[in-house]
Amino acid sequence: MASETRDPALLQEPSVFILENGEMYRNQTEVKMSQIVLPCHANHCGELSAGQLLKWMDSTACLSAERHAGCSCITASVDDIHFETTIGIGQVVNITAKVNRAFTSSMEVGISVSCEDLFSDRQWKVCHAFATFVARRTEAGKVQLKQVIPHTQAEQMEYSLAAERRRMRLIHAEIINDLLSSCCSQTVSECLDYQDAVSAERTRVESVELVLPPHANHQVSTFGGQIMAWMENVATISASRLCNAHPTLQSIDMFHFRGPSHIGDRLVLKAIVNNAFKKSMEVGVCAEAYQGGEPLRHINTAFMTFEVLDNDRKPCTLPRIRPEPVDGKRRFQEAIARKKIRLDRKYIISCNQSEVPLSVPWDPSNQMYLSYNNVSALKMLAARTNWVLTSEKNKVSLYTLEENQVLCFKVETHVAVAAEQVFLLLSDLRRRKAWDHHYQECEVITDSNEDDTIYRVFTPSVTKGGKGQDFILLASRRCPCDSGDPYLIALRSVTLPAYPPTEDYNRGEVLCAGFSIWEEENSFTKISYYNRATPGVLPYISTDIAGLSSSFYRTFASCSAFLENNKDSLASLPTSMLRETSKRS
Repeated sequence: MASETRDPALLQEPSVFILENGEMYRNQTEVKMSQIVLPCHANHCGELSAGQLLKWMDSTACLSAERHAGCSCITASVDDIHFETTIGIGQVVNITAKVNRAFTSSMEVGISVSCEDLFSDRQWKVCHAFATFVARRTEAGKVQLKQVIPHTQAEQMEYSLAAERRRMRLIHAEIINDLLSSCCSQTVSECLDYQDAVSAERTRVESVELVLPPHANHQVSTFGGQIMAWMENVATISASRLCNAHPTLQSIDMFHFRGPSHIGDRLVLKAIVNNAFKKSMEVGVCAEAYQGGEPLRHINTAFMTFEVLDNDRKPCTLPRIRPEPVDGKRRFQEAIARKKIRLDRKYIISCNQSEVPLSVPWDPSNQMYLSYNNVSALKMLAARTNWVLTSEKNKVSLYTLEENQVLCFKVETHVAVAAEQVFLLLSDLRRRKAWDHHYQECEVITDSNEDDTIYRVFTPSVTKGGKGQDFILLASRRCPCDSGDPYLIALRSVTLPAYPPTEDYNRGEVLCAGFSIWEEENSFTKISYYNRATPGVLPYISTDIAGLSSSFYRTFASCSAFLENNKDSLASLPTSMLRETSKRS
């Protein structure tokens, strides 16, 4: 849990951007580091050691954090990392880090890693990660970080998404605990019967490292990147013992530093294969520290996924694992749960927006990541700066944006109602039929938690005598992280086995829609409604976009009247939303 200072000669100047007003802009928190991979950095396969890469990444990110904070910073956590490719000797590693957002005393640093072949002039992506750094307390007391001011569209997007990623980090342990009980489809007893299974005990590795001055930073704390490198080393040895081959690190679950270690500490590193799947294995590794006769202090725990690649870089089939008694069974089942989480997250995040169906399956095991992706998609849409004003009437404005051959639209208006009250009233989709004639009926299917509700919405036919449509919508709600954030209500379609399409209605789908609600002065609130117009949505707005009607104005004028007439009413809101309101007040 630490930082490290590197030779400034390795650093490059921040990138230069030309803003819309013509001014030149450099992000002063951006740090670029380039390193050529030498034999001393490589493993036995002639590829850059993942541990060495983690050290360089952490070093670069810490320099960025300290540029912004103006004081020493320590690594608090590193989000999940997926390595897309390996890096060979003689190739150049380019690492870019910059502060996306600062909170009270912590900040998120985005890290991008690419590889460069000097002989062919090719570059390709290696991985992307987000690290959290905490400013160390100074003699004057706890540090209050200055806010990051985003200038470019990309910076605005990362600034906005950083709040959502922070929320996910804070509930990470809760997510794991909730999912463990519902994800374990493979039983331990099945593996105990495999004759060719390798005993997990055979893969156990324990190693001790003495923390010396070269392993520490200017704060005499152990450099966080060094701890991660040591953990990767013992995990690789453990994986090798299962497959009797040289494994390749594919991904790492979140690193979370629970305490510091210092010069003179003995760092005890333990690793064991928790479970082996057909083409991959999970290795659990932990780091503990002690000095003299004191008890062990927990420093870090991580879960690393390895593959064994053949000569064509294809994953090989791995031996089965036989878990050790008691704790081994628990680790075996937890590994199954974490694998399902990774697959759910990868499916949700990587879903191609041009593919049909647009909706994705919902179940309790993926609800947190689906909610995260739902809100993130709305934030990315709202961060676009190239919206075009199509029409305006009585301070209700309609904007359009064509993005990757998909039409998006935004409707914007102001109301003389407090932002929190607007948020509460618009959050309950059952009340939307009071102001939106497209909502014929709406029913709650399930209240997942305080932030997420699944609705079934019925809309009328856009053609005379045609079928109406129904939508299964996930509504994800977010209160502001701080004064620089809006209230958000994000909507997207999901599929539920209990609610298949019926003959009475055409099943419509929403890819990304929702409200952004900004608090302004004198109890005025700006409301922005966004929608990425899918085939099921476009007919309802096409005449407005073409300038043939102004029904959008009538709808949002009705919305304003609804909000003003109900600005003192909370009676019919969901219980979960009332609890959220009371917590904030």
